[in-house]
Amino acid sequence: MIKRIGVAVGACGLVGALALGASATGMFDFGLFVQHQLARRSSSVFGVSGTLKHSSQASISEQEAQSDPARLAEVADSLQIDVVTAGRAGASIDMMALWPNDRNPRWLLACNEEDPTQPGVQRINISTGAVATIVTGTDSCDGVRRTPWHTFMFSEEAGRGPEGGRVYELIDPLHTTDVTLNRDTGQFSGGQGAENLVVRPALGRLSYEGFALYRNGVMYYGDEKRPFEGEQGGSYFKFVPSSPYSPSDGPISSLDESPWTEGSVYGLRLGIYEEPDYGQGTQQGFGEWIPVCDGEGCADADLTTLAVEQSATGYYRPEDIDIDRAAEHDGRVRFCGNDTGNEDGDQYYGETICITDGTLGQATANEAIPEAQLLVVGNPELAMPDNIAYQPHRGN
Repeated sequence: MIKRIGVAVGACGLVGALALGASATGMFDFGLFVQHQLARRSSSVFGVSGTLKHSSQASISEQEAQSDPARLAEVADSLQIDVVTAGRAGASIDMMALWPNDRNPRWLLACNEEDPTQPGVQRINISTGAVATIVTGTDSCDGVRRTPWHTFMFSEEAGRGPEGGRVYELIDPLHTTDVTLNRDTGQFSGGQGAENLVVRPALGRLSYEGFALYRNGVMYYGDEKRPFEGEQGGSYFKFVPSSPYSPSDGPISSLDESPWTEGSVYGLRLGIYEEPDYGQGTQQGFGEWIPVCDGEGCADADLTTLAVEQSATGYYRPEDIDIDRAAEHDGRVRFCGNDTGNEDGDQYYGETICITDGTLGQATANEAIPEAQLLVVGNPELAMPDNIAYQPHRGN
């Protein structure tokens, strides 16, 4: 009897839901059905009471944005916009991390994507909006992460080769201020706490932005590079530390204890069917992580060029990446990232892809068969995707 009631209720719910998706012609419109479902379930699915009735069509001038930065965004009625800082932080603030944690953050640690003469990393007090410059001298500071061993990582979207982008690591960001980086030598000096900063050459050089950082120091990242004159676009890489971090060890007390002092870098190459069918046209499916460099050979290695030589799979400007936390909770590696494409020049609207790599143990030993699949295909309404974030507890 209970089962019969359950089936009846489920059927009624389905009929009601399908009715919401019926168009004026009586045909079922799946897009309309999804839109209605999102509106009705916005609270349980997204934690928002109500949704926007339509996409914003507003376009404001730079002067208007400067006078009232809150006008740069339009949000649902149940949300409100608070401007944390305006006119005090760098002119091109990009990616940020909460500090000291996600639950009770007090600061934003932010990259400023400008040239080496401008502030590179800044510390922003969330309560007051007060801004302090941590380091100057980076070139196009972009991708950042807070590490499981309680340091802060930041990187440069600065191209390939000997002057290309690097990854840097910072310990004790609250007591590091007005330090200067010399990009030629990789040395930090001046200000307060210069000894709290170090370059991480073991991760190689490329145009950094997105990172999927796992608890033992294994990290995936993309090269924000577009195709050029027949050369493939940016590839995805995996760094495996020579000495993985153990979360039970707690926060490190010295940068020498970081798992990023040495390791191996692999590049993703899709296509393993019989005679391997990797190359242009194989952008999805199974593949392998091919060795790119190892140990001292990774120090400041030009990963972009090495990926081309190894025929690693290329994408149109890989951007931000985030981890599927539900998969991580189950011990599996799955992360998703945006490839931004080129809307204006090619009407290539980009896409979001997801990559799996077995369990974390298999990924660390490089024993899994990785798989890449499309999650979202770009279109004129959702073009050139950049940032991406996994929504905790809801799996979106």
